[in-house]
Amino acid sequence: MTAFLDGLLGHLDTLLLAVFSLSALTAATLMIFLRQPMRVAIALISTMVFLGGIYGLLGVHFVAAFQVLIYVGAVMVFMVYVIMLLEVREHGVARYSRLLLPGVAGFAMVLGAILISIWRALPAPNKATDGAAFGIGKFSVAFLNEYWLQFELTSVLLVAAVVAALAVIRVSRRTDRTRPHG
Repeated sequence: MTAFLDGLLGHLDTLLLAVFSLSALTAATLMIFLRQPMRVAIALISTMVFLGGIYGLLGVHFVAAFQVLIYVGAVMVFMVYVIMLLEVREHGVARYSRLLLPGVAGFAMVLGAILISIWRALPAPNKATDGAAFGIGKFSVAFLNEYWLQFELTSVLLVAAVVAALAVIRVSRRTDRTRPHG
């Protein structure tokens, strides 16, 4: 019984990685199929949560926490707020996006790559990793020395998105007032 549990636990991380990967790919595919902006945002939130789970399984817990806290907790709440602010109304929207076929092709390629890597990892679940663990010290040094500019530019981009959304709302409301109703 103990040997069975040890064998199961040896493959449990691979099984969870496969489940999280397939769930993330499914949610990402739903972003292509769905046409309502709020449902697309919820599918994107699901994708980001599953990516956080993948990072956690890979042992990069700090990045997993950042994934969930920053992307899901902050950026996606911001995007949902902007979607609600824009008051998107759909009139005569096509059933599927024109990006459906490229999205399905990309999904098939990524799914194939994941399945091949899982298949290669199954025969030897206990093989040693030759790389060092990526801890908080290395992450902090890399973030503050190399990636600080990208982080700051992202905040500028988010502010520009809010200004653009407000401008679109203002123009939309102005044209609604000048258009005769009846």
